[in-house]
Amino acid sequence: MGKETFKILTLNNISVRGLERLPRERYEVASEIGHPDAILLRSADMHEMDVATSVKAVARAGAGTNNIPVSRLSKRGIPVFNAPGANANAVKELVIAGLFLAARNICPAWEYVRGLKGNDEQLDEAVEKGKKKFVGYELPGRTLGVIGLGAIGVEVANAAHLLGMRVLGFDPQITVQRAWQLSSGVEQALSLDDLFSRSDMITVHVPLLDATRNLVNAARLRLMRNGGVIMNFARSGIVDEAAVLDALGSGKLNSYVCDFPTAQLKDHPKIVALPHLGASTGEAEENCAVMVADTLRDFLENGNIRNSVNFPEAILPRTSSATRLSIANENVPNMVGQISTALAGANLNIADLLNKSRGELAYTLIDIDGSVPEAVLGKLRQIEGVLAVRVVVAA
Repeated sequence: MGKETFKILTLNNISVRGLERLPRERYEVASEIGHPDAILLRSADMHEMDVATSVKAVARAGAGTNNIPVSRLSKRGIPVFNAPGANANAVKELVIAGLFLAARNICPAWEYVRGLKGNDEQLDEAVEKGKKKFVGYELPGRTLGVIGLGAIGVEVANAAHLLGMRVLGFDPQITVQRAWQLSSGVEQALSLDDLFSRSDMITVHVPLLDATRNLVNAARLRLMRNGGVIMNFARSGIVDEAAVLDALGSGKLNSYVCDFPTAQLKDHPKIVALPHLGASTGEAEENCAVMVADTLRDFLENGNIRNSVNFPEAILPRTSSATRLSIANENVPNMVGQISTALAGANLNIADLLNKSRGELAYTLIDIDGSVPEAVLGKLRQIEGVLAVRVVVAA
């Protein structure tokens, strides 16, 4: 069997460096294309989109997937890929900038100077008279609370520690990989309440889920030291805006720095609201595109899954001259047994097998000696709970 070719539908402009990872002899990539095998996007909203039956995967060149109907795609056995950590340095740098913006009152000071009138002598006099309103503080010795210790949170925590800050981290689901990357100088907070009560400045780096919506709320803000700072470069819904505005008015908070301007935030004198700049660097866009293109290619050509937000990681080296099947299914008992029985009934020998599960979903890769008749594929698709079956043609 010859090499399989793939059609990729793009919903946004994707970095050329990323697209170059998809060889032209095997991939047709276009913004308008019929019967695509996969969809590649950045910020386009897919929730109202009619996803073609030919689609086998959706890949976002970024971290968050709020713009993708993950649950609906999961029911069709379609993995959704993202690029975790590819934009971590870009976001980290903006968070560190946010620390300085807040600590030194840079934005209101800049606005003050821009509003001055007169000649140089008059400006000098006004500057000397006005600068006392913008007295700030230095970061060493201050305590930064980092909520969420994924790729971005770890980099932020380590960078703040190197600046001389005391750093508290909280993430009950921190992975072993991230724990190894975290500086030994970062202290563990016992709970969110513990972190809020001991922090001068707090930054959030968690996804927006039901469990994290309004994570920063009035009750937790009351635990903070007076004159605190909240920074949000994750998702707007993680912070209760009304609670922040109240805290700014009472003096509990000194400033709020975020990447998500709204009508009630953008003109507030104690708020720095940026136009969602977190991952807006050329380097981050390239890194995300390269990572997600490599991930998508490995899935389409080998059936391997990594960096999926809905399916488990599943990586199986190819068995020489074998036919590979990939099967997405509901995570229910005896699924592998039913699959094996169907293959054995057709006298097909299993050379290698990998089965992984994640929540309500599971994924199986099987290398089989010889070819697999279409009738057998039909039997596999008829097994209750099987969502998708694919023959993965070797490169």
